Amino acid sequence: MTISEYELRFKAYRLKKLDEQELIHRQAWANWQVQATKQQGKKQVPVYPTFKKFFDKRKFENEILGIKNSDSKFNQDSKLINLMKKANK
Repeated sequence: MTISEYELRFKAYRLKKLDEQELIHRQAWANWQVQATKQQGKKQVPVYPTFKKFFDKRKFENEILGIKNSDSKFNQDSKLINLMKKANK
């Protein structure tokens, strides 16, 4: 291995360690966020009552895969749509 190859590998190693440090700090930040509370009346309630409110994995998966979800559940339920169409006639 030449000196330039060694320097390149060492630089890659240091960058990898930097990425690991960033991950640790992101986890610490997420831990702080998930423990956050807000005042609701006279009591403290969690900002994120469920894990899904904190991190919606399905939403990010669909975004990566290019799957578009409609925001309205009415579009997904064809029975309900048909009933609404009949009611509006």
